[in-house]
Amino acid sequence: MDVFLVHTSFELINVAILLIRLFIGICFVVHGLGKLGYVGPGNLKGFTEWLRSLKVPFPEVQAKMAMSAELIGGALIATGFLMRPACAVLIFTMLIAAAIGHKGGGYLITNTPPGNEYTVNLAAVLGALLLLGPGIYSIDAIVFA
Repeated sequence: MDVFLVHTSFELINVAILLIRLFIGICFVVHGLGKLGYVGPGNLKGFTEWLRSLKVPFPEVQAKMAMSAELIGGALIATGFLMRPACAVLIFTMLIAAAIGHKGGGYLITNTPPGNEYTVNLAAVLGALLLLGPGIYSIDAIVFA
């Protein structure tokens, strides 16, 4: 019983990394597509105006950078290609979102204004992936191993 509770295998770790990469990567791609107006009610213009209302400098540039980080970074994480650099960029993006976009909201996303729960947890998952690496089921493992 203790083998099941506390031990794992190299294979299971790699399957777990793959699952996390796929789900988090796709999550970011969907958010990037949302900023482009393809998913949900938002679009880049609305996101830009929201950043402008927060007094973010160069909101047009910042909106495009956030959208690009989510779209490209998410795809890179999902495929496991240049995963660690993509994680680093998205950790930075999520920490900025937590500090600026959710400022004054506390932790819970259900607060008014919404807290930074979601962005902080995404950054934490990305941090774990950054430490673990892309795993054997990745393009990085094929190209760089």
